[in-house]
Amino acid sequence: MVKLSKKTFSPKKKKFFNKLIGTAKKPRFSVFRSHNHIYAQLIDDLARKTIVSSSTLESTIKNHVKSAKTKDAAFLVGKLIGQKATFKGISNCIFDRGHKPYHGRIESLAAGARAEGMHF
Repeated sequence: MVKLSKKTFSPKKKKFFNKLIGTAKKPRFSVFRSHNHIYAQLIDDLARKTIVSSSTLESTIKNHVKSAKTKDAAFLVGKLIGQKATFKGISNCIFDRGHKPYHGRIESLAAGARAEGMHF
């Protein structure tokens, strides 16, 4: 298994992130959910680069939904990041929900990404 330096993650998160290190072939699909928006990124942890990102702040999603807080908006973010990933040639990833329960908006985002051919 590939290891990153000890200073990469805080001590609290080190145990959690040991299993979630993304590479260029299988990046980490990181999801952040705030009260108003949802953000998703595909991250190559070895190169420390974000490959693809999407959020409810993008104009393509803002025009299709009434509120960014809904499951429909999260589903569209998942579909959009799935389309961007398949355009870059990425179909497999490691899902990182960031200690949030797999429920509601996070589940809808994952369903949208799977609808576009992502596997995790």
